[in-house]
Amino acid sequence: MNTDLLRKHIKEYVQHIQKDKLLHEQYIAERQERTDYYQSWTVERISSMNEEEFYEYISKLWAMLIWGNKKYVIDKLIAENGFKKVKDELAELVWGKQTVKDRWDHFRQEVKGIGWATMMSEILCHTHPNDCMLWNRRAYDGLRFLGVSNLPHFDYQQTGQKYCELSGVAKEIAKEMRELGIPGVNLLTVDYFLCHELQFEENLSQIHEKPKRLEIESEVEQVDATTSEFIHDEVKEKLRDIGLWLGFKSETEKKVAVGLKVDTVWESTIGNMGRVIYVFEVQTGGSIDSLIINLLKALNNPAVQGVVAVSDAVQLAKIKEHAAGVSGLHEKLKYWDYKEVLHVHESLESVNESINSLGLVPKGF
Repeated sequence: MNTDLLRKHIKEYVQHIQKDKLLHEQYIAERQERTDYYQSWTVERISSMNEEEFYEYISKLWAMLIWGNKKYVIDKLIAENGFKKVKDELAELVWGKQTVKDRWDHFRQEVKGIGWATMMSEILCHTHPNDCMLWNRRAYDGLRFLGVSNLPHFDYQQTGQKYCELSGVAKEIAKEMRELGIPGVNLLTVDYFLCHELQFEENLSQIHEKPKRLEIESEVEQVDATTSEFIHDEVKEKLRDIGLWLGFKSETEKKVAVGLKVDTVWESTIGNMGRVIYVFEVQTGGSIDSLIINLLKALNNPAVQGVVAVSDAVQLAKIKEHAAGVSGLHEKLKYWDYKEVLHVHESLESVNESINSLGLVPKGF
């Protein structure tokens, strides 16, 4: 981390506080209110919460700003995991006796359905603001601007070990802020500093470039089985999110033919004419021949108008080679690099967060 750059911006932050103390006090009060709320949810309260209380608990998170229909997301989370399991795992994540690293990895492994990295960090930060940082896109931008290396850009990279390392960096920033005269600093204060003081266009213009792709090695072949599974799950879920944001009925693990479930589908009904379905299969391991067979089976459903293979550039080239001689498939098969999927999701996430923050649609609509 570039300590000189950090100190320069902390000093500018102090000046901003002095110029508008009332605004700063409002932000601090808002964060204290959120801390008080989440700290009030003890193990016993979390374990006994009903679905309405769980909805409030999750929907208050800043991470939920990307969703206009929060109930849809929360209902799906409960349906995919079971309400008791979600509550038990949440209580263990927040108040468990294991290390944060181990609790993080356990929750990440056990609870499926949504991108949890931002939500997990926000819940932990609001509950334990002296020890756990809030990790989101703006924190990533702020730390990258400060020269912090090896930052996780996608959820599958955010392990418990990495989260603890990042919280350690945030504690270093908090220490510098205290030494430069800012009282009462915790990691929520650091979050405000990263997400507001460092989010100027001139600061960020050079860091929004897409990472260069690795053209020589197949990324999905270089990772271990656990990471491969996390990539697979994250990509299929974000494909679902993209479909929802584009107005499709979008689902994961959807049956589209006898004996066949595919990773993600986008579905649209055209008046009284019927359905149009697009199928996405994410390839991070296993046989390419099996993938080809699954895609052919999907095309037996007359509603399926297109099939898309999703992997890295090297794997996609292999899939294209295998599909070239398969009549009826190669004409309809499309190819999407999974890193592009994640970047598209990130862009649409930002758009939805901005629009939903305007409050144009009443919550009860």
